[in-house]
Amino acid sequence: MLDLHLQHLLAQAAGAPDLCDLPPEPCRGMYRQICTAATVPPADVDVTPHEARSAGHDVNVRIYKPRGAASALPVTLYFHGGGFVLGDLEGYDAVCRQLCADSGVMIVSAAYRLAPEHPYPAAIEDSFAALGWVAEAIRSFGGDPARLAVMGDSAGAALAATVALLSRDAGGPTLAFQLLVYPPAAGAHDGDYPSRERHAAGPTLTKRSMDYFNRHYYGAAGKAPDWRGAPLLAPSLAGLPPTLLVLAAYDALRDEAMAYGEALGAAGNAVTVVEYHGLAHGFISMAGAVPAARLALAQMASALRQALQP
Repeated sequence: MLDLHLQHLLAQAAGAPDLCDLPPEPCRGMYRQICTAATVPPADVDVTPHEARSAGHDVNVRIYKPRGAASALPVTLYFHGGGFVLGDLEGYDAVCRQLCADSGVMIVSAAYRLAPEHPYPAAIEDSFAALGWVAEAIRSFGGDPARLAVMGDSAGAALAATVALLSRDAGGPTLAFQLLVYPPAAGAHDGDYPSRERHAAGPTLTKRSMDYFNRHYYGAAGKAPDWRGAPLLAPSLAGLPPTLLVLAAYDALRDEAMAYGEALGAAGNAVTVVEYHGLAHGFISMAGAVPAARLALAQMASALRQALQP
């Protein structure tokens, strides 16, 4: 059964257009409103914006640090969701503040270029450059290079998964953990993913919107042209960091995300899969109105804290 608080939240939004019914720019404004309308109040942590350049790419991040932290802290690099077309640092500010406050871990939220202005693989290039910058600069902003993780939700989870693979193949930076929240792991490729049809009409992410995002990001074919856009299809998934995979039962992406978890385990990686049975895609931004989503956010923070302890 769909969570009752989530049902109430969706009823309040009844009549709003589907994201795919708008051009990208107004769609981004609407998505920012969705992300901030039901999120948690902003936690009291130190926030520092930073702009740099790494591997020929601009790196634009916000660094979230617990107040009063004295020693070197673990760091989690966070990639926001939005179908590679929507989302920004401001829309995910409260989520990152709360993760930082709950976990005691420093959160570095990274921006990346969005489609259709910057199609595939721009987001991947920016995300890997952000990881490179964090690894190089980590001591300068109080981080511990031995305790570095990646995390993301939705499109950002796919970016985090791909960055972990690229980091493995490049021989570093070394990651201690990855936390993936309902990733589109198959890059829109076909497979045995019945949740795509079961939840094609939502309740939050619809098939029409997924097609809209995929065409803008991947091009006319609407599918990832290589495994970097579809980590589930990578030639090898061996040698990756311990993983927490978070799923929502009412999510069109549920089955391909689960398939990624199963493939990670089959390749010999340590994987924990947690599914929230009453929640839907995008719940990470609903923690201010849906108690189950707030619990999920706290559990993710706890997982970061435990995985990155000294």
